[in-house]
Amino acid sequence: MIHSDDLKQEQCKARCISLKYYSFFKMFRFVILVLTLLMIPTLQNDAQVKGVNYVVLIGVDGMSPDGVNKANTPIMDNLIQRSAYSMSARAVMPSSSSPNWSSMLMGAGPEQHGVTSNDWRPDKFQLPPTEVGPGGIFQTIFSLLREQQPSVITACFHDWGGIGHLFERDAVNRIEDTDGPVHTTERAVSYIIDKKPNFTFIHLDHADHAGHAHGYTSPEYYKSVEEADRLIGETIKGLTTAGMIEKTIIIITSDHGGVGKGHGGASKAEMLIPWIISGPGVVQGKELKSYINIYDTAATIAYVFGLKTPKSWIAKPVLESFETQ
Repeated sequence: MIHSDDLKQEQCKARCISLKYYSFFKMFRFVILVLTLLMIPTLQNDAQVKGVNYVVLIGVDGMSPDGVNKANTPIMDNLIQRSAYSMSARAVMPSSSSPNWSSMLMGAGPEQHGVTSNDWRPDKFQLPPTEVGPGGIFQTIFSLLREQQPSVITACFHDWGGIGHLFERDAVNRIEDTDGPVHTTERAVSYIIDKKPNFTFIHLDHADHAGHAHGYTSPEYYKSVEEADRLIGETIKGLTTAGMIEKTIIIITSDHGGVGKGHGGASKAEMLIPWIISGPGVVQGKELKSYINIYDTAATIAYVFGLKTPKSWIAKPVLESFETQ
């Protein structure tokens, strides 16, 4: 038979144990909440550049660092003063257009994506890709965006037909194979103002034409770089009109340079390219010391949008470009 005093002691003991465990679990939940709150800003900062909703990638075919330095380029000069930049980024070999534009979009080199010449087609190649993405080719930044952020709007305006084979067309909202640099820019700006795409790739081909026709150190070539500079300015005006400029990262680069009237070799004149990035969260007026390869462009764009990149990509984001690094 249990005495009332013993029962009271047992009940008191049980209540003490309950209060002890309640206090423990309450404190445990509090600690977890604090740790979670502390981690959230870090995860957001690691995942996406704050204040950026848009990226515009402008690729000027055949534009060399020499072209930027010797031509009259007030727009790019002004951007460089408030951007992170390199005049010694590298193309991949061979220093031809398709292998390099592919690398820029695919985050890897020809050894991985298999685009080894301008003759490459998705159903016509010598070297198969190491991994086939959702569009039947090595995955690009376009389909990566579509997979992980399905609601984004993307666009590509290209002045050379070969570009149209180098990405998953069903992952892009607007594709235009345009006629000349002015038309390309006009169409891109019109779409930017109308639809405010999150990612836009604008390809200008005229500088490479001038290099092939007159030489990559000719007055005509430098004039073509000046025209590219003017059109970059028109694009910036369009972003301003659209109310996007304060939330846009702009990347300006090229696929290769040239020597004489050609390219495709391994000389510095052919292999070195300009790489300029500006916008919110980007350091200003900083010449980058990091080694930059053309394929790092895709990884940098992925970093800005907070995308997880495929294991098959060898590219790395140019973190030195950003203020938080």
